[in-house]
Amino acid sequence: MKQLLRDARSGQIEVAEVPAPRALPGCILVRVEASLVSAGTERAAAEFASKNLLAKAKARPDLVREVLNKVRRNGLFSAVQAVRSRLDQPLALGYSSAGTVIGIGEGVSDIGPGERVACAGAGHAVHAEQACIPRLLVAKMPQGVSFEAAAFTTLGAVAMHGIRTAEAKLGDVVAVIGLGLLGQLTVQLLKAAGCRVIGLDLREERVALAQECGADASTWSHTSFPDLCRQYSNGAGVDCVVITAETSSSDLVNLAAEGARDRAIVAAVGTVGMNIERKRYYEKELDFRVSRAYGPGRYDTAYEQQGRDYPIGYVRWTENRNMEAFLQLMAEKKVQVEPLITHRFPIEAAGAAYEIVSGKRREPSLGVLLTYSHRVNDSAVLPGPARAFPALPGAINIGLIGAGSFATGTLLPALKRIKGTSLRGVCTASGAHARHAADKFGFRYCTSDEKQIVNDPDCNLVVIATRHHLHCRQVVAALTAGKHVFCEKPLCTREEDLAEIIQSLYARDGGPQLMVGFNRRFAPMVVRLKEFLTEIHEPLVMNYRVNAGPLPRDHWVNDPAQGGGRIVGEMCHFVDLAIFLSESLPVEVHARRLNGIDCDSFNVFLRMANGSQANIMYLGNGDRAFSKERLEVFGGGASAVLEDFRRLELVRHGHKEVARSRLRQDKGHVGELQAFVESIGKGIESPMTFQEIVATMLTTFRIRDSVTINESMEVDAEGFLNSVLQSSSAGSVPA
Repeated sequence: MKQLLRDARSGQIEVAEVPAPRALPGCILVRVEASLVSAGTERAAAEFASKNLLAKAKARPDLVREVLNKVRRNGLFSAVQAVRSRLDQPLALGYSSAGTVIGIGEGVSDIGPGERVACAGAGHAVHAEQACIPRLLVAKMPQGVSFEAAAFTTLGAVAMHGIRTAEAKLGDVVAVIGLGLLGQLTVQLLKAAGCRVIGLDLREERVALAQECGADASTWSHTSFPDLCRQYSNGAGVDCVVITAETSSSDLVNLAAEGARDRAIVAAVGTVGMNIERKRYYEKELDFRVSRAYGPGRYDTAYEQQGRDYPIGYVRWTENRNMEAFLQLMAEKKVQVEPLITHRFPIEAAGAAYEIVSGKRREPSLGVLLTYSHRVNDSAVLPGPARAFPALPGAINIGLIGAGSFATGTLLPALKRIKGTSLRGVCTASGAHARHAADKFGFRYCTSDEKQIVNDPDCNLVVIATRHHLHCRQVVAALTAGKHVFCEKPLCTREEDLAEIIQSLYARDGGPQLMVGFNRRFAPMVVRLKEFLTEIHEPLVMNYRVNAGPLPRDHWVNDPAQGGGRIVGEMCHFVDLAIFLSESLPVEVHARRLNGIDCDSFNVFLRMANGSQANIMYLGNGDRAFSKERLEVFGGGASAVLEDFRRLELVRHGHKEVARSRLRQDKGHVGELQAFVESIGKGIESPMTFQEIVATMLTTFRIRDSVTINESMEVDAEGFLNSVLQSSSAGSVPA
């Protein structure tokens, strides 16, 4: 299918052929009929993308600080690689569209195929022939509303929420500053609500259009605006001001104060400067507010991604209910969007539409629509670039499921460096990301259907780099199909999932190998540390400090359903390294959370079967500018310190050895993949035994349990393995 994408590095627009999306759980698959190009929002994004790196840095100093911190922690080369990977991702454009439902995901029961819907959300209601939209970002279209009109719904909901933020009521006199597309919709909505409306815009044609659409008075003159406000309010000033303009200047915010009455509300809906002149606002005791998008629910992942609606008795006007209300007003002809449409372009000519909204083509525009003919085959599988290599006999032919920033920035560059591998197919839920990964790394095909990867007879290694909650299902499917599997950590998020994976792996005699992305044991400095420890024949004491830093509470890793929490998602790394260095499995854990603060900070004690001990401090309350990981190991009269995988200090008998890596941090990603590919190719034992994998995950689950009950817990990985295999009659653990 066709989708409109922007290059984040250059700002260039491309109408790309990408795999059609699938209907994900809680989502609706829509065949798009029309989508709206929002001049303000999308022009701002285009201007930022077209800036050079220096200009981008000036516009976003917060990102510059983040990059500099990464340079200090990880080295220059590692930081540059991360920045390039981020800028390399294509940006999906669009956030307001309308179309017909052609598929529904699991958990959606109140809407069905064939229904007409309006869609919202950046990254969801994109300019594409098909789109997968979360349920609460979809509103059913009433009879009499066309697809073109419904494509305005998201912007209409933005205007509606702005009016609610300003608390405009029946009979109020309201000023609207900025009569672009958002301002024109605001004018009509205010009139439908029984308000008197004063408009202001620099363009005379927009002033005239606002009056045609119902404004009581409007002007293009800043100097006459305050007088007009007083004239239509019996000299008192307007009850509220809604600013829908886009400008970095603060002049409009301060102009609003001149036309407002005592204790009025000024609501900023558009992106404007907010250097408020205190005297103007103080003398009238004005209330300045910023309206956030289309209403309550926006930017709340529980609402938008997981479909947890707010009870109507507590939150009357959510973003979805604002969308429904706007559609109803159009059905009742109280809002007319047809006079606002100035241009229509087929998706194939979307580049011309963006030349107009960006100002490259100087012609008046307001509502710019993209339309879709659907003359192409909307396949979930597309061939890769012509330079892609065919499947090689005897080679490790790789299928990748999940091509996010980690996969494209770390895993795929590592795989490209390994001889004897061929990149067969790549699958992501986003067709645009699948297309990008195929083009950049030379996959034979790209797809949005993971079954294509699992069932591909030429694919013998499946690499899984999706979100944590998907790992178990995808690992089991690949193992059942007889594929070798490399799964990014964690292997799974629940103990019952671990049991299912065990059963799947041992169900096939002489079957495939499984490895998990516990990369730290393969880091060059850790390999050297392990060599240093081979002379020690007594228990070790390991102190591991992890300055993980804070993570937003609504981040998907913290979601028990998707990420499993930071213990499951990240602690497994450090448990595995303790197992590797001590050459022993944990038999006891005791973990405690730092109480009294809203962060993930834990103290974890591990006792290993051979008497070694590991103390892991996982801290979410530190500063990310500080080093992330520090490991100290003591035993046999020797000591070692590993600092962020860039400095290793080894001390024995008074002799000190120091290794440094100033420009690059190597955490072992290439090493782990190289070792696994070699084990598959040579038919030898995996570099990480399955017992170690099970022990790492089971220990991690026990840490989570110990935090909950604040008690020590035993860990018996071998007993767990045997119990699972005996209960499934799959056999016993190999010697």
